[in-house]
Amino acid sequence: MLVTFSVLLICQCIGEGIAYALHLPVPGPVIGMMTLFCALVLRPALLDRIQATGDDLLRHLSLLFVPAGVGIFVAATSLQGQWPAIIAAVVVGTLTTLAVTALVMRAVSPTVQVTDKDDGAQP
Repeated sequence: MLVTFSVLLICQCIGEGIAYALHLPVPGPVIGMMTLFCALVLRPALLDRIQATGDDLLRHLSLLFVPAGVGIFVAATSLQGQWPAIIAAVVVGTLTTLAVTALVMRAVSPTVQVTDKDDGAQP
């Protein structure tokens, strides 16, 4: 477990460092995830070491959203007057995500033929 947390933290720190040093508009954790992906591609044996702990982290992922929710309530007074823009961004972002997900699923899923099986049973 300690190895997994170390690998994840190192990848995130590398991502934060790259984003800060190069003044990139991409968040450091995103660059860190790309770094982790590259590490897993280059060293497939690393997956065996981090998979169990990673699965446990994903199982409890909803707990990681609690601090963000608390932050929204704490910063609610500074968001006055910006609610229409926030709501519009959430709605447009959600609809865009749904549309892109549907298009990607259509593009990558194999063509499936549905056949009726007649087993001789009467309805």
